[in-house]
Amino acid sequence: MIPQLIAAVLLAASPLHADPGTKVTWTVQPADGSRWIERTLDPGQKVTEKMAVRNLGTVDAVFALSAADGYLTDKGRFNMLASDKKSVDGGTWIDVRHSVAVGAGQTRIVPFTITAPAGATPGDHPAGIAASVLSRSGTVQVESRVGFRVLLRASGTVRAALAAQRVSVRYDRSWNPLRSGTVHVTYTVANTGNVRAGARASVSVAELFGAHHRAGDPVAGELLPGGARPADARVHGVWGIGPVHARILLSPADPAGPTDVTVWVVPWPQLIAVALLVALVLVLRALSRRRLERLIENARQEVLRKDNP
Repeated sequence: MIPQLIAAVLLAASPLHADPGTKVTWTVQPADGSRWIERTLDPGQKVTEKMAVRNLGTVDAVFALSAADGYLTDKGRFNMLASDKKSVDGGTWIDVRHSVAVGAGQTRIVPFTITAPAGATPGDHPAGIAASVLSRSGTVQVESRVGFRVLLRASGTVRAALAAQRVSVRYDRSWNPLRSGTVHVTYTVANTGNVRAGARASVSVAELFGAHHRAGDPVAGELLPGGARPADARVHGVWGIGPVHARILLSPADPAGPTDVTVWVVPWPQLIAVALLVALVLVLRALSRRRLERLIENARQEVLRKDNP
């Protein structure tokens, strides 16, 4: 079983530790062999679950057991709060014994309880549970944890919703007046609902010469309630002459509807090309006029020479 959650944090000294010079290897998972625990509870409901702590090392070890609120890292990986952080949500629902002794090569089954508070709000309340040991690195105590997700949900009305926030639209032009440019849309995807959701986005751009569309793509992976992650999209083939309208449509949908942003783009390459063309025409007209004047003057001089031999 590959551990679902691994973390290392710096802690003060604790009596639960591995003996110097020994290497402790262990795994933690639900006792039924699944990868994580997922339960929906009514407010006030209490259930009992079991975890298996397996000592893969060659020496006996005492593991500290703990539960904490769960969260997603910037890379979208599930983790739980460090031991020096106070849990305020799902981690407080879990009650587990403080430690367990496991002999070398043995497995201990440890029960723990999950109790949904009477006033639990509907939706997801992610948590994690782990077994840890302390080891010394120089003068610093290092806690190593191995654990798994405990995905808790309080019953009631659930709502999956995403919102695009802090939207910025930039037009990346080509200085070749015969080539179109690209609209670069950056924004933050925020989970404004009360359950976890995988975010997909569709970005469309409308401009003077038509509409362009980028099909929906996964943009931020899974987001927990209250979570947010940056996203961006590039829409090519936009000429960018005058107003450019960008629309972000998220799924699950934002209750407020799509996010629309309009930017005005000055078509500098085309204006410069037009200015150069006008200048060239004026220069050619001036040269033609001077040439015509010279021809007329030469003809007049020729007539004068014939009249006055």
